[in-house]
Amino acid sequence: MKRIFWLVMIVLLFVAACSQPVERSETPAPDATATLAEAWVRTTSVPDVKERARAYLDAWKSEDYPAMYQMLTQVSREAITEEEFTSQYRSVAAEAGMSSLDYEVLSALTNPDTSQVSYRVYLTSILVGNLEWDTLMNLRLERGEWHVMWDDTLIHPQLAGDNYMRMDLEIPARANIYDRTGKALVAQADATAIGLYPDNILEEQADDLFSWLVRLTGYSSDTIQAMYENFPPGGGWYLPLGEVAASEIARNYDALAGFGGLVLSPYKARYYFDGGIAPHVIGYVSAIQPEEVEFYKRQGYLQDERVGRSGLERWGEEYLAGTRGGTLYVFNGEGQPVTRLAESRSKPSQAIYTTLERDFQLAVQQSMGDLVGAIVVLERDTGRVLAMASNPDFDPNAFEPVNYNSFTLLSNLNDQNQPLYNRATQGQYPLGSVFKIITMATGIESGLYPPDYTYQCGHTFTELAGVTLYDWTLEKEFPPSGLLDLPGGLIRSCNPFFYHIGLGLFDNGLETAIPDMARGFGLGERTGIEGVEELPGQVPDPGSQLDATNLAIGQGTLQVTPLQVADFVAAVGNGGILYRPQVIERIAPPDGADTYTFEPQERGKLPVSQETLDVIHQAMVGVVSSTDPRGTAYHVFSGLNINVAAKTGTAQSGSGLPHAWFAGYTFEERENRPDIAIAVLVENIGDGSDYAAPIFRRVVEYYFRGSPGRLYPWESTYNVTRTPTPLFEEVPFTDEDGD
Repeated sequence: MKRIFWLVMIVLLFVAACSQPVERSETPAPDATATLAEAWVRTTSVPDVKERARAYLDAWKSEDYPAMYQMLTQVSREAITEEEFTSQYRSVAAEAGMSSLDYEVLSALTNPDTSQVSYRVYLTSILVGNLEWDTLMNLRLERGEWHVMWDDTLIHPQLAGDNYMRMDLEIPARANIYDRTGKALVAQADATAIGLYPDNILEEQADDLFSWLVRLTGYSSDTIQAMYENFPPGGGWYLPLGEVAASEIARNYDALAGFGGLVLSPYKARYYFDGGIAPHVIGYVSAIQPEEVEFYKRQGYLQDERVGRSGLERWGEEYLAGTRGGTLYVFNGEGQPVTRLAESRSKPSQAIYTTLERDFQLAVQQSMGDLVGAIVVLERDTGRVLAMASNPDFDPNAFEPVNYNSFTLLSNLNDQNQPLYNRATQGQYPLGSVFKIITMATGIESGLYPPDYTYQCGHTFTELAGVTLYDWTLEKEFPPSGLLDLPGGLIRSCNPFFYHIGLGLFDNGLETAIPDMARGFGLGERTGIEGVEELPGQVPDPGSQLDATNLAIGQGTLQVTPLQVADFVAAVGNGGILYRPQVIERIAPPDGADTYTFEPQERGKLPVSQETLDVIHQAMVGVVSSTDPRGTAYHVFSGLNINVAAKTGTAQSGSGLPHAWFAGYTFEERENRPDIAIAVLVENIGDGSDYAAPIFRRVVEYYFRGSPGRLYPWESTYNVTRTPTPLFEEVPFTDEDGD
C-alpha cells in the first residue's frame, strides 16, 4: 500500500510540473507539494472535536467565561464582544438560579473543516430544581484547532433570536425574631421616625412635649432635655430621636399633632423595636449592593430586597427568608411566554425565637449607661444567653434608607468607640484578678498549694531575682493584707500570693499547669455559640519566671472575651459543666412542628474535683459577703440579700486606665427563676470593685426583682450619667495581729 501511495504521489507531482497555465499570474503559484502535504495532515491529524467541546463546556461549568470566549471562531468574536458574551451566560445563570452545572457529550459529526457536537446540559437550580436539555455546538477548524461558532442556542435550544430566559419569583415574607416568650424583637411593620426641629418648639409646649417623648422613646426626661439643650440653636437643624411602632403613634396622634417642632415620619420596613434590642445579637439587614445583585438574584432575591448582614439576621437568613419558589420561562422578543421550563412553590419563612428575655435585655443594656464595655448573662445551669450587651450599641433601623432618621443614625456609627463591634464576644482583653480563680484551682489540683496553705501577703513580691512586683494595696495606701490561707488570698485578691503560686509551679517543672488549666476552663478557644460572631482569645505558655507570675494574676499576653468568662464562672457555680452558650430557643414555621428546639449542650467539664470547686465557691462568696470585711467587693453588695459568689478584676490594659472586671453567679436555687452567671467588663475606667461590681449588682436586681435598688456612684438619677467618681473603695484589711 505504501508503494502504491508513493507511486500516485509521484504521478501527481509529474502532472502538476508539466501543466502550463493559460495566463501567468503576478502572484506565484502555490507550492503543490506543500498543498498536498497540508491536505494529508488535515485528513490524518485533525484534533479531537469532542475534546474541544468538553474544554468549552468545562469552562462553562466553572463559569470561566473569558476562557470560553477565547475558544470562539474569529468571525464569532467579531460578531459579539466578550462583555456581551459573558452577559448572556451570566444572565441565564442568574435567571435560572443556577447553583451548579454539568454536561454530557452525546455525539459528533465531522467534515474536514467543520463539525457539530451534540451534548446534554444538566443544570441545578436553587429555585426550581434539576433541569436538563439537549442542544448542539457548531465548530470550525482554524489554525489547526477547533473553534466554537457562537449561537444563542449553545446555552439552550429555545434561546434563538430574541428569546430570553426569565424567572417569575414567588417570595415569602421575611419572618420575625422574638424573645423566648414570643415578644417581637424585630418584625416587618409600619414604623414612625421621630425627631425635632428645636428652633420650632413652642416654649409653652416644651414640658408636655418632653413628657410625651419620654413615653415614646424610652429616654429619660433629663436625657431628652440634654439632647435638646446641647443641640446648636438656629439654622433649622433636625434632631433625630428614634423610631416607634406606627400603632403607638396612631393611638396618640391627636395629642401629638399639635406640638410645634415635632416631626413624625412614617415608613414601612423591617422594624427593630426600642431602637434595637440586643442589636449585636439580632444584627441588622440592609439593601443588596450593586456588586451583590447577581449573587443574590441567583438565590431568588429581587434587587430591592434586604438581606441579613450580622448576628441572627445573617446566620438565620435561610430560615427568615423562607424557601423561594418560581416559574422559569422562555419569553420571545415581544415579552410573551414561549415555554415554561420548570416551576416550584415557595415555602413559608420560619421565625427565630431567641433565649433572650426582652425586658431584662433592655434593662441590661441600660445598665451600661454611657460606659464602654460589655455584659453577658447566662442561665447558669443550661448555657442559655438571657442577655448580652455591648456598649456603645447601635440602632439597626439606621440601615433602612426609607427611615427619615437613617442618615444621622448612620453617621453615628463612625464613633471612635465602634458601636458595631460586639465587645461581648469579639472584645479580647486581659482578665486581671478574675483569672486568680483558675490559678487557685491549678494550685489546689497540683497538690502543692492545698486550701490551708498560708502566705504572708505584703506590699511587695521579691522572689524574682532583680525584679520587684507589687500588691494593689500599696498604690491604695492600705496596709498589707498579712497572713492569708488560699481562700483568703482570693477573697483579698492578694497579688503576691498568686505570684508565689505561679512562680512555684513554674519552678517545680509545671510550666504549663496554669495555661493548661485555663484551656480546661474554656479559654483560648471559641465557645461555639451560633448566630453571633466570636473570637477565641489567647492563652500563652509562659517562657520565663516573669511570664509565669504575670499569667498567674491574669496579665501578660492573656486575652479573653466576656462571653468566655461568663461561661467558665457558670461552670464553677453549676458543678463543673461547661455549656455551649446558645441564643436560639427554637426555630418555628407558621404551621407544624419546630425545626429546632433548644437543648443544653455540654462542651466540656472543668478539670477539677468537686472539693476544689467547693473551696473556690466559698472564697468567691467571701469576696461579696457583708460579714467578711476582707472582700474586695464587700460594701458593694451590702443589703442585696441575694446569694452571690463573684470575683473582682482590675486588668492593666497597656494604655490609659485599667479595665474593670466583675464576674460571678447566683445560687438562689429558686424553682421559678433559674440562677444566672454574669460577666461585666468596662474598658479603661479603673478598679473592678468601683465600676464593674455595681453594674453586676444592678443586673442581679433587675433579674430577680425587676428594678434597681441603688444608684451608681456616677448617676444623678437612674440611667442618667454624671461625672463618674467611685463610690466604693477597696476595703483596708487588718489581720488579727494588727498588720
